[in-house]
Amino acid sequence: MLETALNPTFWISVLQIIAIDILLGGDNAIVIALACRRLPEAQRKQGIFWGVVGAIGLRVILIFFALQLLAIPFLKIVGGLLLLWIGIKLLQPEEEVHDSIEGSTHLLGAIRTIIIADAVMSLDNVIAVAAAAKGDLGLVIFGILVSIPIVVWGSKFVLKLMDRLPVVITFGGALLGWIAGDMLLGDAVVRPYLEGQPGWLKYAASTAGALLVMAIGTWLAKRAPRPQPPVEVVASGAQGDRQHE
Repeated sequence: MLETALNPTFWISVLQIIAIDILLGGDNAIVIALACRRLPEAQRKQGIFWGVVGAIGLRVILIFFALQLLAIPFLKIVGGLLLLWIGIKLLQPEEEVHDSIEGSTHLLGAIRTIIIADAVMSLDNVIAVAAAAKGDLGLVIFGILVSIPIVVWGSKFVLKLMDRLPVVITFGGALLGWIAGDMLLGDAVVRPYLEGQPGWLKYAASTAGALLVMAIGTWLAKRAPRPQPPVEVVASGAQGDRQHE
C-alpha cells in the first residue's frame, strides 16, 4: 500500500482520472436538473437522488465491461482511436444537446430519462477512466466516487470555468490524446513489437496523441460554421422593412 502511495505513476493516474471526471462528467448534472424541472417541489429531491443512484450504478456496470473488454487483443487500439475521437469532439463548438431533454411530471419518468441520458453521455467518460486506470480496479472505484460530487454539485462551476477559460477544454482534449497514445502501445498485439525498444517511445506516442488531438480539433473548430447572432438578423430585417416602405 505504501509503495503504491509513493509511486508517481499512481498519482499521475489519479490526477488524470480527476481531470477526466471534471471535463467529461459535467453535463450529467445538467441532465438531472432538466429531467426533474417539471416535478412537483416535494418530488424533486427524490428524483435527483434516485436518478444519481441509477446513473452511478449504470456507470459501475459500464466500467466493469470496459475493463474486461480492454484486455482483449486489438480492443485497446480501438479504444485508443475512440479516445482520440472523443478528445477532438471535446474541442468542437458545443451543440445545444440539452434542449432535447424533456422534463417529466412523474417521478419514474424523470428517473428513466436521467438513466437513459446518462447511459449515452457517460460512455466516453467510462472509456477514458478505464484507460487511465490501466486495469487497476481500485483506481476505477476511485474514479466513480470522484464523479459523484462532480455530477451532483460541481458541473455548473466547471461549465462556467470552461466558458471563461477555453484553455481548460484544450487541456482536456490534449489529456485524452495523451492517454490514447499510451493506450495504443499497451495493446496485447503491439506490446511484443516494443520489447527492447527505448522507454521514451511511450512518451513520444502520448505526446503525438496530444498534439494530434489539439491540431485536428483546432482545425475543425475553425472550419465549423458559426451561428449568426440573432441581433444581426433582426437588424437586417428591420433595414429591409424600411426599404420596402
